[in-house]
Amino acid sequence: MFTGIVEELAQIKSIKPRKKGIRYSISADFVMDDVKIGDSISVNGVCLTIIETKKKYFCMDLVEETLNKSNLGELKVGDFVNLERAMKATDRFGGHIVQGHVETVGIILEKQMQDEEAILSVGIDPEWMRFCIPKGSITLDGVSLTIAKIDGNIIEVALIPHTLENTTLGLKGKTDTLNIETDIIGKYIDRLLSFDADEEEIDTSILKAIRNIQYGES
Repeated sequence: MFTGIVEELAQIKSIKPRKKGIRYSISADFVMDDVKIGDSISVNGVCLTIIETKKKYFCMDLVEETLNKSNLGELKVGDFVNLERAMKATDRFGGHIVQGHVETVGIILEKQMQDEEAILSVGIDPEWMRFCIPKGSITLDGVSLTIAKIDGNIIEVALIPHTLENTTLGLKGKTDTLNIETDIIGKYIDRLLSFDADEEEIDTSILKAIRNIQYGES
């Protein structure tokens, strides 16, 4: 689990094609202190598994599902990414609950600079707008933010100078894409309210197998 508090702005060192997907190498500094093979790390909001570590970089594999649901496939060598290591049980909870499971990609429609701050307008697939509420939490490229305003399927967020200086949101502009993860609490509530077991498509063979294991039914 993550909190959406970016720890480091790092650079893509290399991108190598694989049979089904690609392999990223990312040059980093701060997060290298305690990362190891098998660790989870958020890269632009996508939870990935570290498969190799060196002194100044680490590697991970991106499968087709990841490339289809996120903007990681658009990136090039030299591009910057937001990094956050998985949260420890003893850490402060600085942002909100973030799984690193990107649902969709949004697009920056406008970036209005106001002195050292900015207002970002982001267009999102209407399917995911039911999980967005004014003053609610949302993750953009792995950054925990508060929704300031909603207009149809457009949200606005305010970016403070620290966010602009220390995340990819300071580098991005109009027409750039963002990985979107909506608030997990809203998704659970939506599922609880809409779920109807009687209307779900049930695979009876699986049901029989489960009951046979549990109760010895044939």
